[in-house]
Amino acid sequence: MTTQDQRRHLMQLFEAAIEAANPLHCVPPALPEPPENGRLVILAAGKGAGAMVQAAERYYLAHGGAEKLTGCAVTRIGFSAPVKMIEMLEAGHPVPTQGSVMAATRALELARGAGADDLVLVLLSGGASALWTAPADGVTLGDKQEVTRGLLASGARIADINCVRKHLSAIKGGRLARAAAPARLITLAISDVPGDDPSAIGSGPTVGDLSTPGDARAILKHRNIACPASVMAVLSDASNETPLPDDALFGTSDYIIVARPADALRAAAKLARTFGYKVQMLGDAIEGEARDVAREHARTALDCKARGGRTALLSGGEVTVTVTGQGKGGPNQEYALALVDALDGAPGISALAGDTDGADGGDGSPDDPAGAIVDPATRERAAAHGLNPAKFLQNNDSSGFFGILGDLVTTGPTRTNVNDFRVILIDC
Repeated sequence: MTTQDQRRHLMQLFEAAIEAANPLHCVPPALPEPPENGRLVILAAGKGAGAMVQAAERYYLAHGGAEKLTGCAVTRIGFSAPVKMIEMLEAGHPVPTQGSVMAATRALELARGAGADDLVLVLLSGGASALWTAPADGVTLGDKQEVTRGLLASGARIADINCVRKHLSAIKGGRLARAAAPARLITLAISDVPGDDPSAIGSGPTVGDLSTPGDARAILKHRNIACPASVMAVLSDASNETPLPDDALFGTSDYIIVARPADALRAAAKLARTFGYKVQMLGDAIEGEARDVAREHARTALDCKARGGRTALLSGGEVTVTVTGQGKGGPNQEYALALVDALDGAPGISALAGDTDGADGGDGSPDDPAGAIVDPATRERAAAHGLNPAKFLQNNDSSGFFGILGDLVTTGPTRTNVNDFRVILIDC
């Protein structure tokens, strides 16, 4: 099989993984019937919010209940989808913007206005943590932006970032559910977190929270994040505790995950087998420093090559980057750049690493790269351009490296998000 065949297969596998989490397919089967007497209030947030609302609107227009619809959705800039009846907003990601505050304020207003006969339907997907930003009393948007940037640059795990976010928020950590009571509450979620923990998806706005402000303080201390005094004051105030999972307010709520990283990997695995590859799953909840994970996966790939045969190594989860350089990129591109060095041009091995939402790092624009491709000739082509992969890696400039080689993967907004997708194809 030629390198071009492998590259084509890599893109087809990535597309299959994304399609497996398409909201237009996975949301409708889980949609509830509208309430008999009350309103159906849809509140949506995340990179998949546009398509999730679109799916819901189509369903209720076709099956009755459209006259009961009201609500508001927010998604990342450029990720909207055409909708008719639900207000659609856009805001910044991964660092929140004023639009994030406006969207959270509107969602809380609609939730508080819901009555006992109403049904509040929350459509949640990855990215909601930044897109719904309601700073706790005493904390400003600027404070939250500063803390978010610090945590992102530190290489902190998503669970740790979300722990801090919950305790600086008026909407996360179960507080949206508190605002919606006494209405019935149903959440349909697309999981983008390792382990599919509802309290971590979008920072758990509709479920109970076991973390504490003390946990948030410990994370900030461990990561050496310098925080405004207002942030530390809120995190030292016991009255800002989030509701626990056994709180009575969750007695009238349900939570359904409609798509998860494992679904994307299974779809890719099924297709890989039709291409003639033996599939080896490395895990759907992998975390860690991107370059370290890449080196470990490269060793596995080289072992497979030594044994012979055709193998597809598949993995998901959410790797991170501790930023020390001045370059541009994202965790998946950094993973791919580390593979270039670790594989050292080994023949017959190609790889793709990408974020299923279509944006891996970048500047927050719709045309940010989703990831990058590596093939056996990458190192040789880099040398022809005078590029040293190790130096680009040291500068966290994976976008710069792959951009020069023309090996960035650009999908545009996919309007879903089941996090990282990585595949290494070994053809001996």
